[in-house]
Amino acid sequence: MDNNKIVKIISVIVLALFVVVAALVIGTTAIVSLNKNDKNDTDKKSNRENVTMSVGEAEQSIEDMAYEVGAGEAELIKASVDISQSELESEVPPIDQYPFSVTGYGDVSIEIFATSEKSGDKQDGWLNDVATEFNKAGYKTADGKTIGVNIRPMASGLGSDYIVSGVYKPTAYTPSNELFGSITSARGGNIELVSDTLVKNVAGILIADDIEQTIKSKYDEVTMETIIKATEDNVISMGYTNPLSSATGLNFLVSTLYINDSKNILSDEAVQGFRDFQLNVPYVAYTTLQMRESAKSGALNGMVMEYQTYINDEELKDNYNFIPFGVEHNNPIYAVDGISDEEREALDIFVEYCLNDESQQLATKYGFNQFDYKAEVDLKAFTNKDILDAQALWKENKDLGKEIIAVFVADVSGSMDGEPINQLKQSLINGAKYIGDNVSVGLVSYSDSVTVNLPIAKFDLNQRAYFQGAVENLYATGGTASYDAIVVATKMLLDAKKDNPDAKVMLFLLSDGQANLGYSYSDIYNEVDALNIPVYTIAYGDGADADALADLSSINEAAAINANSDDVIYKIKGLFSSEM
Repeated sequence: MDNNKIVKIISVIVLALFVVVAALVIGTTAIVSLNKNDKNDTDKKSNRENVTMSVGEAEQSIEDMAYEVGAGEAELIKASVDISQSELESEVPPIDQYPFSVTGYGDVSIEIFATSEKSGDKQDGWLNDVATEFNKAGYKTADGKTIGVNIRPMASGLGSDYIVSGVYKPTAYTPSNELFGSITSARGGNIELVSDTLVKNVAGILIADDIEQTIKSKYDEVTMETIIKATEDNVISMGYTNPLSSATGLNFLVSTLYINDSKNILSDEAVQGFRDFQLNVPYVAYTTLQMRESAKSGALNGMVMEYQTYINDEELKDNYNFIPFGVEHNNPIYAVDGISDEEREALDIFVEYCLNDESQQLATKYGFNQFDYKAEVDLKAFTNKDILDAQALWKENKDLGKEIIAVFVADVSGSMDGEPINQLKQSLINGAKYIGDNVSVGLVSYSDSVTVNLPIAKFDLNQRAYFQGAVENLYATGGTASYDAIVVATKMLLDAKKDNPDAKVMLFLLSDGQANLGYSYSDIYNEVDALNIPVYTIAYGDGADADALADLSSINEAAAINANSDDVIYKIKGLFSSEM
């Protein structure tokens, strides 16, 4: 081989080595840079709660960030609006979204809607365990037919909706207390009380030792009445669950009205007493879980809960005392109209089995039957319609006449294409029917960039038409700049609040949670925290990052809904009904 060829070969080898070394150096630098960015972001997240930002600083920061985002504005397009309320049967989700927790097979099969504290897991599975043992025992009707019991976990309010709508009727329905039996009857559901008690439970207010001592020293005793007084006097921060769907929340509402006027819970005196109390309630939780998280964050030092849940939770027992209130939570069971004589016989046999010594001993082991309590509220003092009217009264008075300003933020990125964007649009259109005319509403959408589709204005017929047109014209494409959109929506809320400083403001983010452009969660955390604007989140699609959205909602104790395509409309109706 001549020298020229040798030189060429060596040159090629050297060049190849140079390329490899350069690539390694560049790659290592990129990895170091990426890891540094990841570390910085992690550091920001770990330290974000230690950074204190004033309201003024937060407002200025949002102003600056919104300027950097540079949102566009969409042309306003009107569309025809259906202002009639949707029929309940079109809103309840498919029943298969709530599968059986116990399945029984027999010549005669019965199905029972049962609330989660008795149809859940472990200590919350009393009725499941009783039904399982009953099915194994092979019980029969008088004419020798075997009985199979099926348990379907179902919240008190949702179970009532199924029965009233006629979309799906079980054999029997066991809410947590008789108040939801009254609601169901008042709404036209034909049910018959089989037993006023399946298992005993009690509703209560949880308060910490120091709060209990404060109330006792100031008001001499600690009762629901003095806790309400302490809330009115701004001594404690009290929270309760949504009385439209929660049996404990409904009990608390009725009891508050009853304390103010035991003869007429709908009187002017009762209503004014409720309004005085509600004035200092930080918020009403959409779910018990949301309320508990708010208590952990320090936003609440009083909350409502059932005794069976309390006694089975070591953290709750260690940190709170239980103050009973209201009507008893004795888990009544009702037969639903339309069942056969055989089904009614089978139901009676099963109820008798639930009430036997062995079943009740198991209930006691699971935390039921443990609190000796005589109801402070007399159910006979009011009619079924009174209870239903109390819910309407709550809806009308819960915000005390304050203006509500809400901005909806819709994710229209490519990952929302298909069923998620269709469900987002449908849930906004349907949910708009439950937004009052006194609410001011705006709409923002985002993908790679952010667009103000509808500036904030009173939700009158004109604004509803623009809202409908804006929603109908949403389509999904591009990246996901979620936090850019939150910045823009927050700026809109702050601007609107300048004209009405006492207004209640809120933001609703409808997304799959998969942000990948623009500002990050850690970039906006301190601003959202300082401004105390609740961000309600609704996660769409099977690939939704529900945890990220829930984290965002938790900053200011807002609800986070993880809604699949079949039940999102129903859940959003409930959220809008309670919040707006």
